[in-house]
Amino acid sequence: MFRIRLAFLAILLVVPPLMAQELRLPNKDGSVKFAVIGDSGTGDSHRRAVADALLSVRAKFPYSFVLMMGDNLYTGDRPKDYEKAFEIPYKGIMNAGVKFYASLGNHDNPNENLYKLFNMNGQRYYTFKPERASVRFFALDTNYVDDKQVEWLDKELANSGSDWKIMFFHHPLYSSGETHGSAVVQRDKLEPVFLKHGVNVVLSGHEHFYERIKPQKGIAYFILGNSAKLRRGDITKTDLTAKGWDQGYAFMLIEIVGDDLYFQTISDTGETIDAGSVHRVGEVKDAAPGRSTQPVVPAPAAAPAPAKTQP
Repeated sequence: MFRIRLAFLAILLVVPPLMAQELRLPNKDGSVKFAVIGDSGTGDSHRRAVADALLSVRAKFPYSFVLMMGDNLYTGDRPKDYEKAFEIPYKGIMNAGVKFYASLGNHDNPNENLYKLFNMNGQRYYTFKPERASVRFFALDTNYVDDKQVEWLDKELANSGSDWKIMFFHHPLYSSGETHGSAVVQRDKLEPVFLKHGVNVVLSGHEHFYERIKPQKGIAYFILGNSAKLRRGDITKTDLTAKGWDQGYAFMLIEIVGDDLYFQTISDTGETIDAGSVHRVGEVKDAAPGRSTQPVVPAPAAAPAPAKTQP
């Protein structure tokens, strides 16, 4: 009997915490499903915990790719650094056929764009589109937002032909973080292009917490920079915050179904931090000056589980 109890206890100890996690996404066949991590390049136990949680939840929610918000490698860019900080923690996910798409952070060596598993194809900034989906993703390098990059973005957005246009990069254009705050220089250069071409959603990292920003000029902004680094108590009280959490490590799951984007932010221990959706209104020909031509607005969502939050 004692051996039986020990065996049962061992089974409990190895069951991933997210197997019992309530999924708050539609999880429909044929939808665009992906995950988001940010500032994840430590290679320590926190990164491994997030990686394990990501692998666990995929049994329920079969996302096909992961977006990386930068600061992918804090330890260097030697082969053993890629192995320790990326290949080993995410081996199970990549073995399932999931691709990772990286953007560059301020702690990254630009040569990371040559690393095959980051799918940057040697570019500081690039775009890709999932098959049979009306959504296009744009990875930017917000370390150096020069005229050449802005001109490239303007052209690519004009020719995207997609309903959903989603940006991902490192420095948040809007933030309530006490340490960094809003990246105003980058915002002055990029936001006019976003508004001109109807960008819907912007994902970023840099701040070591999670924050969902209230829609700005019709665009939904998210910060996810606590997938391995954490800065507790760093969210200040501003009018920008729709939801903020700086008490632990997290990742995001996102699903696009038609004109709706659903999101769920989950901690490495399986706690739902935030959940909801945004609705794409569609092209507005007579949009007000300084507002996106394809705005998104908040939509009703199930109330998330209780979580420790900062206002």
